[in-house]
Amino acid sequence: MKKTVKILLFTLLTLVLVACGNDTNGDAEGSGDNDETYEWNLGFNTAEDSVRGVAAETFKEIVEEETDGRVSISIYAGETLGSEAEMLEQVNSGALAMQLAGGGGMQNYIPEYSVLALPFMVEDFDEAYAVLDGEIGDELRGLAEEQGFKVLAHTDLGFAQITNNVRPISMPEDLAGVQIRSPEEPTSIEAFTQLGANVSTMAFTEVYMGLQQGVIDGQFNPLDAIYENNIHEVQDYLTLTNHFYYHVNFIMNNDLFNSLDSELQEIVLNAAEEAEKASREYTQEKDEEMLSILEDEFEDIVTDPDLEAFQEAIDYEAFHEFVGGDIIERTQEFLDDYRAN
Repeated sequence: MKKTVKILLFTLLTLVLVACGNDTNGDAEGSGDNDETYEWNLGFNTAEDSVRGVAAETFKEIVEEETDGRVSISIYAGETLGSEAEMLEQVNSGALAMQLAGGGGMQNYIPEYSVLALPFMVEDFDEAYAVLDGEIGDELRGLAEEQGFKVLAHTDLGFAQITNNVRPISMPEDLAGVQIRSPEEPTSIEAFTQLGANVSTMAFTEVYMGLQQGVIDGQFNPLDAIYENNIHEVQDYLTLTNHFYYHVNFIMNNDLFNSLDSELQEIVLNAAEEAEKASREYTQEKDEEMLSILEDEFEDIVTDPDLEAFQEAIDYEAFHEFVGGDIIERTQEFLDDYRAN
């Protein structure tokens, strides 16, 4: 029934956008009428009160205020408009104006965007931001435009941690026989396969029930996502590995962005930058808060796993197939220089 509702909603949305295409997308030369009004939909796959929701609300508030009502933005959280992959297709085709899409979710379009989500690629937030806000981030934005996406900003999700119901995870060997849920992202699947887990793919909205029913034993996500989605209610063990850094690509259909007049483009970009700042501040504050809250929610929390053993179990060459060896090597070189300075 839920799937049927999603399909009907998406079909209706597509018909409305096609029917109102001139009002929504403007002309293709970036010379739109300053009196033209817009109604944009913004979708993402997590709860409304998640960090993506913080970014979405910040963006909506600024754009609507700065445009004096020219632009109206409707926010659709929790996969209301479809899965992350389905929403990416909608943005790509122009059926959906904007999305807060995970970096890994864009692998099918821009494999290079997964470089920061490789296991243990970055050690902290500052390193991640240095990559995304620098030349490599600019290069990734350019690749996205070639595929029909305008990346307005790189908002934050944070570092992933492992939860499970089998045993405390202190080293890779502890993952043997543990059924770990992964999103349908080749890099995540490869990483946990290398670490020795049994990997199952599953939509994020199905994870809680999958854990509750024993279909899967564990999962990995940032602390905020673990708490906000009540994962702690159905898991016994938490391990602080910081193995993946997750960011979100705040994307808009590129043709839509290019059709906007320069003033509106500037408003959109400035609002997205503020959304980026808000998400980064929120994530770092929440990480500390969530760890304090979750200390009483798990049977055991492993705070000092053998990270060196985890890192040694990873073969980066295996990821060249999914991400590209050149971008991996250049990112590693950039980070080596960044750490040295």
